[in-house]
Amino acid sequence: MAERHTDATGRVDRQALDEAVAFTSELIHIDSVNLGNGDGTERKAAEYVAEKLADVGVEPVLLEKVAGRTNVVARVEGTDPDADALLVHGHLDVVPAEPSEWTVHPFSGEVRDGVVWGRGAVDMKNADAMVLSVVRAWQRAGARPRRDIVLAFTADEEDTGQYGADFLAREHPELFEGCTEGLSESGAYTFHADGLRLYPVAAGERGTAWMELTATGRAGHGSKVNRANAVSRLAAAVHRVGEHTWPVRLSETVRAALTELSRLNGLGEPDFDAPDFDVDALLPKLGPAAKLVEATVRNSSAPTGLKAGYKINVIPGTATAYVDGRMLPGTQEEFAATMDELTGPDVDWEFYHLGQPLQAPVDSRTFAVLRESLEHFDPDAHVVPFCMTGGTDAKQFASLGITGYGFTPLRLPEGLDYQAMFHGVDERVPVDALHFGVRVMDRALFTL
Repeated sequence: MAERHTDATGRVDRQALDEAVAFTSELIHIDSVNLGNGDGTERKAAEYVAEKLADVGVEPVLLEKVAGRTNVVARVEGTDPDADALLVHGHLDVVPAEPSEWTVHPFSGEVRDGVVWGRGAVDMKNADAMVLSVVRAWQRAGARPRRDIVLAFTADEEDTGQYGADFLAREHPELFEGCTEGLSESGAYTFHADGLRLYPVAAGERGTAWMELTATGRAGHGSKVNRANAVSRLAAAVHRVGEHTWPVRLSETVRAALTELSRLNGLGEPDFDAPDFDVDALLPKLGPAAKLVEATVRNSSAPTGLKAGYKINVIPGTATAYVDGRMLPGTQEEFAATMDELTGPDVDWEFYHLGQPLQAPVDSRTFAVLRESLEHFDPDAHVVPFCMTGGTDAKQFASLGITGYGFTPLRLPEGLDYQAMFHGVDERVPVDALHFGVRVMDRALFTL
């Protein structure tokens, strides 16, 4: 069945659709690369967003923890003063991209053959652009949502968030007064699976556990036998950490995902409490849809960096490694105890960035509205909850009591691997997907 292209409300007009495309392209063209460790600048992107809001009478506030790491916050007043406010947030920074690896220049924002190309096309300048176009359409139409909607366009999401959402939540919580729920990235996109059009809406995130491992030993000449070699000790620990198979730990969000996906595949409802229940046996039966859950049935620990030595014939006294760990709800103590065991007595480790795991209810009115908004514009949609493997700024905003969902609606064609677009080469988004997203987002935000 074809996508429905009209909305009786009349809030979304042709200008809004065109603006979503133009804003995506223009934001991509603005350099907001985040290299980590404080090296980045979102100022120009923030000023661009602030100008688009101010143009239609929405008053933005620009905030910085340090110069250049700029955030934008604005509030759209709703019609019901007793209603809880809704946070809609997106980050302005992007990860680096090497132009020689791309089909088009990653910072051109080129629109070619009905597709917008460039770094940030899905992560997540497209979402920022759609939110801007929806709010501007409301302002032109004189339309107001039921709830106050707080808009936050943040810096530094692609690193630790210390200059972005963490800074805002810690030092400017008053800007989010009344917010009980939030919407942001990485959900509500089309996932094609054996003839089904799935739309996974994020209702959880694994916790972030970035770690630094340090091995100590005895420095010495490379030609000498050295049983206290820091590099050897570190290498052994890193191998154990990387090869470890973590036990199955099913969160409520993951159970809801497995239940819905099993039903859609004609498998009935899983009995998670049965003694013989085996999630590893169930996953292959879900076909391509298993990709939505397979990485979130366990914790994980992926070595991502090594640093040691300064000369080939010198054994260094210390060696360092970096591990990207991810934790499911209720597993932090188990995770830490396992890391102690895996690293052993000769390697110390510590968290240098720790973000809490999140869960949001899937039986809530909010999830029902998100589902209905997708189904309204794609009647063949199958909306399923899922837990994100990584994390978003929702972790920082959760400290303010805000429950987060991942909702950046996009209707995508078969063959376009949306998940591979994140931090990947040739990141891109179809123009039609942006148009669909604007319509769905307008309906969802206005209904909520």
